[in-house]
Amino acid sequence: MFTLHHVQLAIPPAGEDRARGFYGDVLGLDEVPKPSALATRGGVWFRGGGLEIHLGVEDPFVPARKAHPGILAHDLESVRSRLTDAGFEIRPDGLLPGFQRFYVDDCFGNRLEFLRPSP
Repeated sequence: MFTLHHVQLAIPPAGEDRARGFYGDVLGLDEVPKPSALATRGGVWFRGGGLEIHLGVEDPFVPARKAHPGILAHDLESVRSRLTDAGFEIRPDGLLPGFQRFYVDDCFGNRLEFLRPSP
């Protein structure tokens, strides 16, 4: 009945270039243009592999440390390698039956979960 269209996370003012470095360069998502009526608010949007993330400016900014998107990754080890190679700390978690998963904070401290079904 429902399908998720996108997830929105907050970024601080003037955080768009840092977001491009993490979501574009590290994760390999494509930046998509925001509609002109929304572009004046700042922020940046990304899409790739059926995933769409909207990063919106929030002032004052507070990262999402508990709430998080759960992102299915077909090649979880590749994602882990990209993140560790870029200097991000991976927090493994084996508490969800039937899944391999880990957590990582984006460049702003927002919590992200990457997971895949266990083989």
